[in-house]
Amino acid sequence: MGLARYFVKRILFSIPLILIIITINFILVHIAPGDPLSYIVGTEYVSPEYLQKLRSEYGLDRPLWERYFIYISKVLQLDLGISYRFREPVINIILERLPATLLLMLVSIGWSSAVGILIGVRAAKGYGRASDKLASTLASISVSIPTFWLGIILIIVFGVMLRLTPTQGMLSPNFMGARQLTPEMMIDILWHLILPTLTLGTVYLGTYIRSVRSLLVDELGKEYILFAHAKGLGSSYILWRYAFRAVSPSIIALLGLNLGTMLAGATLTETVFAWPGMGRLIYESAIARDYPVILGIFIFIAISVVLTNLIVDMINAILDPRVRY
Repeated sequence: MGLARYFVKRILFSIPLILIIITINFILVHIAPGDPLSYIVGTEYVSPEYLQKLRSEYGLDRPLWERYFIYISKVLQLDLGISYRFREPVINIILERLPATLLLMLVSIGWSSAVGILIGVRAAKGYGRASDKLASTLASISVSIPTFWLGIILIIVFGVMLRLTPTQGMLSPNFMGARQLTPEMMIDILWHLILPTLTLGTVYLGTYIRSVRSLLVDELGKEYILFAHAKGLGSSYILWRYAFRAVSPSIIALLGLNLGTMLAGATLTETVFAWPGMGRLIYESAIARDYPVILGIFIFIAISVVLTNLIVDMINAILDPRVRY
């Protein structure tokens, strides 16, 4: 299969996949218990006539199948609806929160992947030795720590006891309302970013250590590696020039998978640290039964995951022609 044909096939396969994800999310959100009108009207008494008027205004008086087809037609026009809570277009709300989540996500996956790959390489190089056992222990601890627990512990230790880092938000109060990004604001954002990225990145650190170690240990035992040693090539040269290059498509695939899942998994971290991103928006919208915002974020996450995996597949097809077949 040619490269262009492979790309077209993967893109065409992604379209029905996104449609299925949208359908499942729509059904799950609308059959969940709770009424969005109870949040909209609050605790005050309202007449049944006014409630009926609101239901008609938001389209909640129509059958589920009719609401589904109306929603799909709007999504095809890039219209994700109007938020019940903010009374603004959902796409605007998502785009407003997206930069904060992307910053948190990219910094977290950046440091965790770099450190995890280096530790994994070191563990594979010293397979069976103390460094390998230490790396395996660190990986086990990393993947076992609950995100919310680690975040709270870091807040208590570094924010409350030692008073070294901020614990909440993305900016200090004196920078709130600023219209222009200054160097001082950038430093303040990075200062607020320390604990959230440490929390979110630690969860993925163990995944990189385990995966890289396992892939390299398996690759280093193959015959062509033994032949390279027999030719007198150095161990480090063989490791990076041959073994790591051979497993790089799998590592890239892991990076792409984590980029997609991290966007969805940042909810707990953003909630613990009051980080103004999409994860916290999901939590707030779920409590308020803000269906358009919840569905809009789910669609955005689904498309991001599908596109990320599509890009990874294309990169792997370029690096390794065997993928196309």
